[in-house]
Amino acid sequence: MKAIEIRNKYLNYFKSKGHKVIPSAPLIPENDPSVLFTTAGMQPLVPYLLGEKHPEGTRLTDYQKCVRTNDIEEVGDNRHLTYFEMLGNWSLGDYFKEESIAMSYEFLTKELGIPKEKLSVTVFKGDEDCPKDEVAANAWKKAGILEDHIYYYGKDDNWWIAGEEGPCGPDTEMFYDTGKPACSDDCEPSCDCGKYVEIWNNVFMEYFKDKNGYSKLKQRNVDTGLGLERMAMLLQGKETPFDTELFAPVMKKLEELQKVDSIESRRIVAEHLRSSMMIISDGGRPSNLDRGYVLRRLIRRMIRHMNKLQIDLNKLSTLVDINVETLSEMYPELVKNKETIKQVLVEEKDKFVKTLVNGEREFQKEINRLNGEKTLSGQVVFKLYDTYGFPPEVTKELAEENGYEVDLKEFEKLFKEHQEKSRAGSEAKFKGGLAEATEETIKYHTATHLLNAALKIVIGKDAHQRGSNITVDRMRFDFNCDHKLTDEEKKKLEDLVNEWIQQGLPVTKEEMKKEDAIKSGAECMFIEKYPDVVTVYSIGDVSKELCGGPHVKNTSELGRFKIKKEESSSSGVRRIKAILINE
Repeated sequence: MKAIEIRNKYLNYFKSKGHKVIPSAPLIPENDPSVLFTTAGMQPLVPYLLGEKHPEGTRLTDYQKCVRTNDIEEVGDNRHLTYFEMLGNWSLGDYFKEESIAMSYEFLTKELGIPKEKLSVTVFKGDEDCPKDEVAANAWKKAGILEDHIYYYGKDDNWWIAGEEGPCGPDTEMFYDTGKPACSDDCEPSCDCGKYVEIWNNVFMEYFKDKNGYSKLKQRNVDTGLGLERMAMLLQGKETPFDTELFAPVMKKLEELQKVDSIESRRIVAEHLRSSMMIISDGGRPSNLDRGYVLRRLIRRMIRHMNKLQIDLNKLSTLVDINVETLSEMYPELVKNKETIKQVLVEEKDKFVKTLVNGEREFQKEINRLNGEKTLSGQVVFKLYDTYGFPPEVTKELAEENGYEVDLKEFEKLFKEHQEKSRAGSEAKFKGGLAEATEETIKYHTATHLLNAALKIVIGKDAHQRGSNITVDRMRFDFNCDHKLTDEEKKKLEDLVNEWIQQGLPVTKEEMKKEDAIKSGAECMFIEKYPDVVTVYSIGDVSKELCGGPHVKNTSELGRFKIKKEESSSSGVRRIKAILINE
């Protein structure tokens, strides 16, 4: 069964169960300050999981484009992907465990035709904080899961919470038995031997955790996620996602073009190409900051491995064409944005080729500093990699060609430390979500709307938001602009925003059809990604935007707006960092 068929079956099944199909949110989050990219289906729905009313009701389903960056360096093995698609269904205070589990079992066994003997599930075993989830276990038995295929695990495996405090609850995970032999008599779903593969996770948000412990939530939610690439791989009996129709055409072309054989390099090129294309299509551009830096890393790692395969870099456009044709039914936006994707990739490729030239120059300087020593330290290798983007394998090749050894053990130690710091940073960003809708972030979120409106007056009506990031301490706002802002322009922006704050403008919310919202003058990014019925927030007569919220009730709650910095974010995009001062 092809991936597109699985997706359509999923959406149609949950539509038949009263769920409204909502569009995938863009990969670049519009209203979530906690992450660089959309990392899960629940992420764009955070306000509604917190209690806001969704325009489409209490039962929702969608496919969500996702990017997770924790394991970029792991891509190349048989399972890691940076970009993936998550299928999900949600109950916002509607049905709960029994109905959710019954639907999951029916979809897996009847719609996808998976024999119940191949399915195992895990549920929360209970602890001193919260009881054993007998409700979920009994629901699985009633649905038809074999009793000895139900396993009980603790909070590490079957509990979900965003951050240290906030909404949380037990989850139940579904596993597919690949038929591989058990590694031992104790082999079960928690084992990593490959016999069991997790395919679906249903989270039951029924508790709230704070410093005093756990309490019951007023609105209980269900949040589920099913990985499309993984399910396609299993149903097609393939060993890896790269063997499915999603990657096969470009993998075949890479094998034809390569002069040096490496399955790992082919996978890296194929995966990073698809991920980069999806990010660029949703508005991402390479830069040295945040998501732009992630995109740059993906493209440059792809180019490095094209070089390892000894593939002519001018074939990059051909590979894009193959991917667009392969993925056009699933992602028609790739067809629309094909030329932009090519332009961005080729420009970044050309920059990286220059980087390699500069790196060789720096390498030679380091060699000259050795003064007769014959080993290049790991610190130097890491410096060339981290500062100049010079690949360590290229450093090693050049060193050996010149009769030098390389201390790769030291480099790997430094690189591992760097990875752990990066991963911790990514996890800290992802830790946001539900837990980050604080009073301060809500204020900053409202302030971005005022800044967006002010930019249209000071810079011009064609100035639009290109991204934002909010913490409890500050806001960051990206917008298209072809010049560095003058001191006069920055002061005008500050004065306008502060004038609107002092006026005490009411912040109002209304729901309307998407077409009516646009006709009324409401602004948004990625209009095609919104459902047919949308939420529109207005701030007096100065701002009107499609947005999921949440916001303050009145601008007088915001304090004084102060711009701390204005800088370049990427080509044609400027960035403002600002704070709100309580007075």
